[in-house]
Amino acid sequence: MEHQKELRPKVGIGVIVVKDGKILLGKRKNSHGDGEYAGTGGHVEYMESFEECAKRETLEEAGIEIENIRFLCLVNVKDYAPKHYVDIGLVADWKSGQPTVLEPDKLEGWDWYDVDNLPSPLFGMIPNYIEAYKTGRHFWDN
Repeated sequence: MEHQKELRPKVGIGVIVVKDGKILLGKRKNSHGDGEYAGTGGHVEYMESFEECAKRETLEEAGIEIENIRFLCLVNVKDYAPKHYVDIGLVADWKSGQPTVLEPDKLEGWDWYDVDNLPSPLFGMIPNYIEAYKTGRHFWDN
């Protein structure tokens, strides 16, 4: 039974930051999704709100502030087994700051991309985020 507790899904927050019609993506390294492009995000901390997590992770990872944070989608992520995540996708507007790599061991660099001209390959949840952003679909149970 103890082994089952270890295998329980974790809760993650992913953020698509929008500025002037473009979204912020960075190339991941040294983790699941190595070499794939993703937005900011991470684990929800104990007693932290989704909005607090989104603001904290974005500031910690990219050094920018965000506002107007809103729900984007919910994804049951099993693509990186044995890791399993319940991923809460959020979209937010850029508020201030210049994207900076603050975790060089985890990310190569940040850039702004047109939503219809994204780099490849994309991190597992990003295609769902983009579809949700464009169409309003909000749920994937992969």
